[in-house]
Amino acid sequence: MKPRELILQWVDAFNSTDAKKIAALYDSNAINHQVYTDPVVGRDQIEKMFSSEFASATMVCIIENIFEEGNWGILEWKDPLGLRGCGFFQFDNNLIVFQRGYFDRLSFLRQQKLPLPKE
Repeated sequence: MKPRELILQWVDAFNSTDAKKIAALYDSNAINHQVYTDPVVGRDQIEKMFSSEFASATMVCIIENIFEEGNWGILEWKDPLGLRGCGFFQFDNNLIVFQRGYFDRLSFLRQQKLPLPKE
């Protein structure tokens, strides 16, 4: 499959808020690095991360753009509350082996009425 098709599967799994479904799209040794925190390594840990995030916030990914080059795909997204971000995905054997995400974490926490980090 092409990166675009795989990203469409990822968005569908994300919007279903099913941590097992989304984790199945990752290689067993994948790395998910949301830049506001340390990288999460391994499918099992990625599933735990998504499970925790889905339990604590209402998240919806609306696709703005998908770009692809070789085995890489880039997703520009927004949510219904106006937050925007992007994710970079590297694929191997139709699985995500690396993902890096960028978005304004402070705006996200405020929108979701979640605790803000202490300085």
